[in-house]
Amino acid sequence: MSFITTKDGTDIFYKDWGKSPVVTFSHGWPLTADAWDAQMLFLGQQGFRVIAHDRRSHGRSAQTWDGNHMDQYADDLAELIEQLDLKDIVMVGHSTGGGEVARYLGRHGTSRVRKAVLLGAIPPLMLKTPANPGGLPIDVFDGIRKGTRDDRSQFFKDLTLPFYGYNRPGAKLSEGARESFWLQGMLGGIKGIYDCIEQFSESDFTGDLKKIDIPVLVAHGDDDQIVPIGASALESVKLLKQGTLKVYPGAPHGLATTHADQFNADLLAFIKS
Repeated sequence: MSFITTKDGTDIFYKDWGKSPVVTFSHGWPLTADAWDAQMLFLGQQGFRVIAHDRRSHGRSAQTWDGNHMDQYADDLAELIEQLDLKDIVMVGHSTGGGEVARYLGRHGTSRVRKAVLLGAIPPLMLKTPANPGGLPIDVFDGIRKGTRDDRSQFFKDLTLPFYGYNRPGAKLSEGARESFWLQGMLGGIKGIYDCIEQFSESDFTGDLKKIDIPVLVAHGDDDQIVPIGASALESVKLLKQGTLKVYPGAPHGLATTHADQFNADLLAFIKS
């Protein structure tokens, strides 16, 4: 197992397979790098070097009491990129990981990055505010906090249904995908997992998106029940200098799993374009 140690002494787990060119992956909440297995296997087989890390307090990385915030997530990713001396990267981020990618690019620039993909991503802002009337009310996130605090094991099992769209009529349910989600979520430290809820709900990425000067694919399912497309992808693409929107009709939040073949093909086409 591979780790880097950050400047504040936190061990960050990562997977690093293949040669080049480089594609990095940032996962969603409360998951791990394993959420990207379908994409990493596919691109690795196409000759790419694929790298994914577990965010601090998630998965196999150290469970920290402090530092569980978006700026630190982005800085951890920057340290991984710098320690591995990665260049000419395509960055891919899902959900909270999409926020992590946006914040990385906002804080650290694009000198090492040539393209990015935001999949079902949280930018520009999930929380409903007077300036963001299309967002979700704070009660939604308070409910996530309560579920995580009171019985996160059951909460994570229940969350898989809307996450993968398994609660929709005619959906082909995978118990294996549900169990994998549960296992990944339960590997994380409760304090960091809890702290991350505020980060994915209340972080404003408007300024980050405006700074990004590379091509960005904004991919989103229009039946995303976790990060509704209206206040996320449709707004993000307006803020990006070189944003391209790809909408997956009827697709859920976890479309990298449920629509893996379609997304993999689109991802490869974007990387090669």
